[in-house]
Amino acid sequence: MEQPRITPANVIKSMGLVFGDIGTSPIYTLAVVFMLTGRTEAHFLGILSLIVWTLLLLVTVEYAWLAMSLSKGGEGGTIVLLSLLRPLLRSGRSARAATLLAYVGISLLMGDGVITPAISILSAVEGLTLIPGLAAAPRAVLAGLAVAVAVALFSLQRRGSGALAAVFGPVMALWFAVLAVSGLAALTQAPQVLKALNPWYGLDFILHNGLTGFFVLSEVILCATGGEALYADMGHMGRRPILAAWGVVFCALVLNYMGQTAFLIRNPQTDNVLFALIHSQTPLLYIPFLALCLLATVIASQSLISGLFSIMYQSMATHIMPLFKVDYTSPEMHSQIYINTVNWALCLAVVLVICGFGESHRLAAAYGLAVTGSMTITAVFMVWIFRLRRQPGRCALALGICALDVVYLLANFYKLPHGGYWSVVLAAAPLSLILVYTWGQRAVYARMRPMRQGVFLAAFTALRRKNRPIRGTAIFFLRSLEAISPYIVKTIFMNGIMYERSIMLSVTRTFEPLGLEWRLTAGPAPGLSVFEVSAGYMEVVDIAAILAAAGIRPRAIFYGVEDIITNRPLARAYALIKRLAPSFVQFYKLPTHAVHGVVSRVTL
Repeated sequence: MEQPRITPANVIKSMGLVFGDIGTSPIYTLAVVFMLTGRTEAHFLGILSLIVWTLLLLVTVEYAWLAMSLSKGGEGGTIVLLSLLRPLLRSGRSARAATLLAYVGISLLMGDGVITPAISILSAVEGLTLIPGLAAAPRAVLAGLAVAVAVALFSLQRRGSGALAAVFGPVMALWFAVLAVSGLAALTQAPQVLKALNPWYGLDFILHNGLTGFFVLSEVILCATGGEALYADMGHMGRRPILAAWGVVFCALVLNYMGQTAFLIRNPQTDNVLFALIHSQTPLLYIPFLALCLLATVIASQSLISGLFSIMYQSMATHIMPLFKVDYTSPEMHSQIYINTVNWALCLAVVLVICGFGESHRLAAAYGLAVTGSMTITAVFMVWIFRLRRQPGRCALALGICALDVVYLLANFYKLPHGGYWSVVLAAAPLSLILVYTWGQRAVYARMRPMRQGVFLAAFTALRRKNRPIRGTAIFFLRSLEAISPYIVKTIFMNGIMYERSIMLSVTRTFEPLGLEWRLTAGPAPGLSVFEVSAGYMEVVDIAAILAAAGIRPRAIFYGVEDIITNRPLARAYALIKRLAPSFVQFYKLPTHAVHGVVSRVTL
């Protein structure tokens, strides 16, 4: 697969698509950190040093260097890491452990998808308090404005992000330029902040502040939130443009954090540091800056929402999650999708989080646990892969990064009683859904009594000789011709429905992100054919279009529906999920006029 080239256009697009989340972290990071520690120049320099080296180690080394070297078909993400690791594992127990770890990582990213829009939008709206006359604005009003912005953002999702994406890059490029220029201007007022490039200042802060210094790491990590997007969004923009853009973004972020620190040295009691810095530098441009800030936070939220839709699609395609109705918002870009159920569930969760916490600094207490958990899982996968590939140098480096991730994760446990449990609660919802659904699939499949291939072929041939087939072509969905699903047996032998041509169609998902192949072969019995479709987990599979391309015009399409009978709570939960989820008729874009669902009763 040819990698996109590094061009100014691709770099700017990467800024808009990939770096919205990490690019808006200067809005709240320092303001939150100094709620935990004293405001002295030594502390300011120590915190700045920790921020610079966190960006360098946990974003540049972990994601930009190590993780992005592990791609498949140009794609990145947790599922890609799992697909790279699985073939290297020799035991089923290790494979199950890796799969569970991937499930947890996916769930943490989904939980993070609720908190990120909430804290970003709420932080931007709070910048209004520096406008004369609005300093005493009630917190409830600010929270209400944040809710209005969030609801408007989620309401626009159905239209797709294509039109808005055109302005993502230029807006974020302007945002990073403003961050860099304001930071550089403030830096000249207190050039001693350059000493923070020495990592000793960060280590000295931790050593001299004991437990408080350790817990401060739980807020310092906020500067790196969104760093995982470098790897997760590889397939959208390509590795080289993202790395080039990160070089620019890293410099802009470091300059701004230095500028904010220089401003704090001269104004140590400042709360909303970034807003106060801009207001002191250019009071007349403060309101345009607020508008730019709000746009940047909306872009950050939009990018994360689009990313969550992609994660959901991958999970559905690989049978990790139940099927949801998917709408494709762009005829050119199949990656632009909209999932109505997920969109409004996410919107409700974001609104509840904004209303529940009310202020960004309170919400920051819940933020960071999911991020560090996801980073740690990525690091564990990297260590595992590099060790099994016998790459000792990279394995040792990944092990060091993993140890650092664990330190940040342990520091974030401090947040659990202060709202951090929300990260666990929000991640527990998708994780529970994944675990119940995958367990139910295995349980149902274990209790199905498929017919062996030899028995089926003999009975099929005998019935075809005895009865006159119905004119036309029928298609039956199945996993493999080796074991014939009970619904096919019921349809053909019990109900006596046999067409002139019966095609057994199987759709398999590969561990490659892209790629679509199909093959039609004559079956081992007259009137029977096998149609195999193989697709990557990010590929949109349009069965109707594939059949048309193969010259097949089905008169009837049959698929199995399980009617689950159970008294067990877990099985009841799975049965409810199956009832609420749409059938794969919608997911695989089947022609509805020809589709027939055949019910098979399963007792769990």
